[in-house]
Amino acid sequence: MIRFSLIALLAASVFAAGCAGDPNRRTKAGAGVGAVLGGLIGSEVGDESNSNIAAGAVLGALAGGAVGRYMDNQHAELQERLAAEQAREELYITRMGGDTLRVGVASDASFEVDSAELNFEAQSTFDKIANVFKDYEKTAVHLVGHTDSSGSDSYNQKLSERRASAVASYLSSKGVNSSRMATWGRGESEPIATNDTEAGRSRNRRVDIVIKPIVEGQEKAAFSAPPYLGS
Repeated sequence: MIRFSLIALLAASVFAAGCAGDPNRRTKAGAGVGAVLGGLIGSEVGDESNSNIAAGAVLGALAGGAVGRYMDNQHAELQERLAAEQAREELYITRMGGDTLRVGVASDASFEVDSAELNFEAQSTFDKIANVFKDYEKTAVHLVGHTDSSGSDSYNQKLSERRASAVASYLSSKGVNSSRMATWGRGESEPIATNDTEAGRSRNRRVDIVIKPIVEGQEKAAFSAPPYLGS
């Protein structure tokens, strides 16, 4: 689980433009690796209430009764703006439990083989996603990288981390507040199809975007690790 420092979060909000050079700090969390991007430095804190206060202070939070409609509206807007990509089967958008949204983006539509650099065609897709995220600021955005089973476990883990970080960095460059984002590398551990066929391996190479509402009084839950995302 990623814990957020009150000082770092507030600094990210006030001095975001001047903090782009700050290093990221990664925290191992089970099978995944979480990292807070840009000016935000994720740090361990002894008092968990501090991180809740920080998240709410910087990002704002939704009243409980407003969450459902807020996420419904965001879901509808993602569906509308990304209709062409869904028709081409480059991504899918689903609703998870607890008002959480999931956008699964095919790595083959975003990256060249063995690369963590977003290709030109994918940038227009992530431009659309960034524009929606900027309209719905009271959400935490988790970027979760996955690979197929080709290659070693350690190599796949690092590749999944780099691809998730590349997407988060691109979204940040398009104006999505880096304080809202965390990256996770899940390697080959969460397949959604068999790795015994090329079609299955292609489906497993992906970046999932998990979008959680930031709810007043439950801010920390929005930044907890995404659940298992395999089939």
